[in-house]
Formats: sequence, structure tokens, C-alpha cells
Amino acid sequence: MGFVSFVGRVLFVAAFLLSAYQEFNEFGTDGGPAAKALQPKFNVFVKNISAQLGVAVPHIELKHVIAATIGLKGLGSLLFILSSSLGAYLLLFYLALITPIIHDFYNYDMEKAEFAQLFGKFTQDVALIGALLFFLGMKNSIPKRQGKKKAAKAKTN
Repeated sequence: MGFVSFVGRVLFVAAFLLSAYQEFNEFGTDGGPAAKALQPKFNVFVKNISAQLGVAVPHIELKHVIAATIGLKGLGSLLFILSSSLGAYLLLFYLALITPIIHDFYNYDMEKAEFAQLFGKFTQDVALIGALLFFLGMKNSIPKRQGKKKAAKAKTN
């Protein structure tokens, strides 16, 4: 059963690892295509947060956000493969941080095609969050194996 669990964890993080690898290779000096694609959505997100909170959000370099997501996905994936709870928490943090920014279906009318596409991807990320929470719950609910202790035999003379 251990091997099946290992293969399942590898398959689960394959998308995270491959996207981290691709973003790392394309990073360049400005964050690469990921930063260019994220810039308009990030600006809208920052504007919405500033309007809702009534406080100006400090300027954040987008290439630093992309570098952080690469690190979270890469390190989180490798640790998750090794069955580490920390890896699951890193991937959970990544998804919680990036999902509402990238899949901003709430900025579109329901009749538009973009709404359905973004909402579908948003729900997929929510399902991944659920799978990670399930992993963490199962990992914390199963007691760790302890070596069998042999009972001391009574000596008879």
C-alpha cells in the first residue's frame, strides 16, 4: 500500500512540479510570461483589496510574487512526495494565495464565456485544496506505527 500511496502523491503534484519548472526556466529578469499574464489580474485584485479595506496596499514587485510561487510549488511538491505535512501546507498556502487572483470569475458577468471558464478552473483549485486538507486530516488521524514490544517472559525455575 505504501507504493500506491507514493505513486498517488507523485501524480498529484505532477502539475505543480511541471508548472514550477516551466516558470523557473522562463523567469528571466522580469518574471517571464507568468508575470505578464498575472499583471492585469494582480492590479485588479490590489485595487479591490484597497477599496474594500480602505487602506493602500504596498507596492509588490510581481517578479517576487512569481519567484515565491515557484518556490512554494517546487518545495511543497518535493516535500509532499516524501509524505511531509509541511509540503501539503506549502501547496495549500500557494493555492489559497493564488486561486482568487488568477481565477477571478467574480469580475465577469455570468453570461460571458470567461466566467464559465474561470469558474471551472476556480472549482478545480478548490477541489485540490480539499484533497490537501483530506491528506492532512488523514495524516493526523492515523496513529504512527510503533514497534511491537515483546512482553517479558516470567522466569520459571
